Amino acid sequence: MDEDFALRTLQEEFEKAKRYDASEEEKLRFYEQMLLIRRFEERAGQMYGLGLIGGFCHLYIGQEAVAIGLQSALDNDRDSVITGYRDHGHMLAYGIDPKIIMAELTGRQAGISKGKGGSMHMFSTEHKFYGGHGIVGAQVPLGAGLALAHQYRDDGGICLAYFGDGAANQGQVYETFNMAALWNLPIVFVVEDNQYAMGTATKRSSAETRFYRRGTAFRIPGMEVNGMDVLEVRAAAEVAFRHVREGNGPVLMECNTYRYRGHSMSDPAKYRTREEVQEQRDHHDPIERLKKELMDAGKGEDDLKSIDKDIRKTVSEAADFAESSPEPEADELYTDVLVEQY
Repeated sequence: MDEDFALRTLQEEFEKAKRYDASEEEKLRFYEQMLLIRRFEERAGQMYGLGLIGGFCHLYIGQEAVAIGLQSALDNDRDSVITGYRDHGHMLAYGIDPKIIMAELTGRQAGISKGKGGSMHMFSTEHKFYGGHGIVGAQVPLGAGLALAHQYRDDGGICLAYFGDGAANQGQVYETFNMAALWNLPIVFVVEDNQYAMGTATKRSSAETRFYRRGTAFRIPGMEVNGMDVLEVRAAAEVAFRHVREGNGPVLMECNTYRYRGHSMSDPAKYRTREEVQEQRDHHDPIERLKKELMDAGKGEDDLKSIDKDIRKTVSEAADFAESSPEPEADELYTDVLVEQY
């Protein structure tokens, strides 16, 4: 028997302080950031319905606490982020201008990928945000590559690589776990378990439904987190990021969350009941949870309504900007294309 082997977990350390002790100012910022994602995504859904956004469109409504809780703990000057195609919220969480995100959704030249990426393939090297990937699970090995680059350059950065419960059974995910552990890469793998992947309940598709335990075979410590509570997610981020930054290798975090809309705008979500969705909205909504905490601490409802009003104005301005921006010129088809001679 290998005496050095032990089932590794960061759960015990996480349980010592399971909710981040945020100041009122921090709570207010988290509230504003989550509300911005919510209002932005609601507007994107409307614009898709009007035909102003084409292709696929996957909304992040309900999952806001995951991106905000985690990315608020990152160092924007050195850390990198990569995710799948439900990516608008992660870009907003990184502080990227809603106008250029909405312009990208509508295929405009002013968009962050010059209108060529659309909803699923946004990208910004300037902000160290590397997508937006349409192939299920493909971002995970790419994230390991980003982590390897951090390690090679010795820049102190870590990579935050998101994937969903639907991608969790992909072979490339486990090949990546093996390599990341073997090379001691500075990466945090985050499973955003929104319960249904594309439309199949987790318990019907996965023999092991607690994804944080899936790193055990590779000696990667796991964490299970309530992804509907931004302060719990932030507390988990503090533990995980510190572990990785101290040179201890990768961490696998499972954030249990819930999306209120279908997998994409074309999904009627008939595989679950309206009552189930409403129960999540009524009792587990991350924005309403934090709003209640703010009000209990003395924040006036009028102040919070004023914040919502300002955010709606910001989103309306982003939509107007996107609609009035020109589409790319035809010669844009030939830029950012790699051509090599063999």
